[in-house]
Amino acid sequence: MISIREEIGIATPPAVFGPILSDPAIVASCIPGALLTKSGEDSTYQGTMRVKFGPTVAVFRGEAKLAYDHSFRRCTIQGRGIDGRGASRANASGSVEATGGDTTLLKVEGHFNVTGPLETFANAGGVHLARAILAEFAENVARHRQLGICRLPEGAMGLSDARRYA
Repeated sequence: MISIREEIGIATPPAVFGPILSDPAIVASCIPGALLTKSGEDSTYQGTMRVKFGPTVAVFRGEAKLAYDHSFRRCTIQGRGIDGRGASRANASGSVEATGGDTTLLKVEGHFNVTGPLETFANAGGVHLARAILAEFAENVARHRQLGICRLPEGAMGLSDARRYA
């Protein structure tokens, strides 16, 4: 398993960022390559994630189960997916916590594992890819605060759509 532990600053106070972190539709819209496709009643969400491992682009479809602790602005995540060709599988677990004063310090800790043909690429560059995704996520959240929305790719569920399934 590959471990990641990152802290990234977001130019938004934790009191403002907390509700964003608690909304899977907004979070997914701020993660580059992510698309939320279905929301379940038991805090399970389905979607896709497009990632580039070296010269290879893969689209994983899968699900994530989220558990929130709103008093600590913390979310734990259990996820799994399979690439579009059905040959590689990914599993991940971790937590995200928002702390700070005038700005948010987002602490991300977790583990992930990729098996199958993409395993070598994930082992070599998975942590770097995760860091790049987190940096772009932070930029998109800042943009969300300024514009009121993150980018919603075609076919993505908006906030009202996600709540319709909740």
